[in-house]
Amino acid sequence: MRETTLRDVADLAGVSPRTVSNVVNGYARVTDATREKVERAIAQLGYRPNVLARNLATGRSGQIVVVVPYLDTPYFAELLQGIIPAARKLGYNVLVDQTDGDREHEGELIGRGSRRFLFDGMIFSPLGLSQEDLAVRDPDLPLVVLGERVSDGTFDHVGIDDVAASTDAVTHLFSLGRRRIAAIGDQPYPTGEAAQLRTQGFRAAHAAHGRPVDESLIISTARFNRADGATAMAALLDHADPPDAVFCYSDLVASGAIHTLHQRGLRVPEDVAIIGYDDIEDGRYSSPTISTIQPDKKAIAQLAVERLIKRITSTEPVPGVELRAEHRLIARESTLGIS
Repeated sequence: MRETTLRDVADLAGVSPRTVSNVVNGYARVTDATREKVERAIAQLGYRPNVLARNLATGRSGQIVVVVPYLDTPYFAELLQGIIPAARKLGYNVLVDQTDGDREHEGELIGRGSRRFLFDGMIFSPLGLSQEDLAVRDPDLPLVVLGERVSDGTFDHVGIDDVAASTDAVTHLFSLGRRRIAAIGDQPYPTGEAAQLRTQGFRAAHAAHGRPVDESLIISTARFNRADGATAMAALLDHADPPDAVFCYSDLVASGAIHTLHQRGLRVPEDVAIIGYDDIEDGRYSSPTISTIQPDKKAIAQLAVERLIKRITSTEPVPGVELRAEHRLIARESTLGIS
């Protein structure tokens, strides 16, 4: 059986082979209607780009790398489930590196000559590097940054509005009549931007409701994990005036906090309401199910891949842009109870 060619796709879609090539390679100068028409033809014919031929012609590896701090964090695992198929659709393989938040390792990955022939560009969620550190990198490395490091004009940044999302989470708790609300997950140091933005949202919600912030109810953690959530919740329960609700900076933190509350014989949400962040799958099946902020992970993945491929394939400098995905609040049993 003859292998489907780019010309076959062009004939079925009613466009030129050049247009099909532009769609396959992620070039932006294609209308949405044309792109959809070409993608339907690709799907109908089962066309697979000849990646080897393309790489030999362009001098590229056909691989991108996704760099994250921790692979055992469900948020990043779920994000990769969106990135990998999006990249594969455009003919790129995905490498994955875990940094453990090590500043030196992260710096080496974005340093001069880092990519060589291993990968063509990077989607990067830094933890050890600060905003200033990102400025000292290989200027020829196509880079898209996730998280809370804003673009300096030489790379793209994709994320959600953490301040607005956190404000929504705490506002939800106030709307349920909770008045003494704590926060678990603050990280008041240069590389803790994500946590600091969530703390800003926590404070903004208090201000909007005319409520003072009790600084003793803001608990810092080294990581957004279950163990730190459990330990922080224990500290809050030992407080002279414990909270009646807690905003946790991740669903893993919320899971750890709920574990401690159950150990202490307290009910969620009757005694203490809990809301998390990230909408990981575990939170949908925990007991109680966890109320959370749901970032549009699919959109984040798609935007990151599209922008990176644009950078890789462009023959002209590509200005850095700030891209925001949507978020929404998902209210579940940990704040609403079982109906």
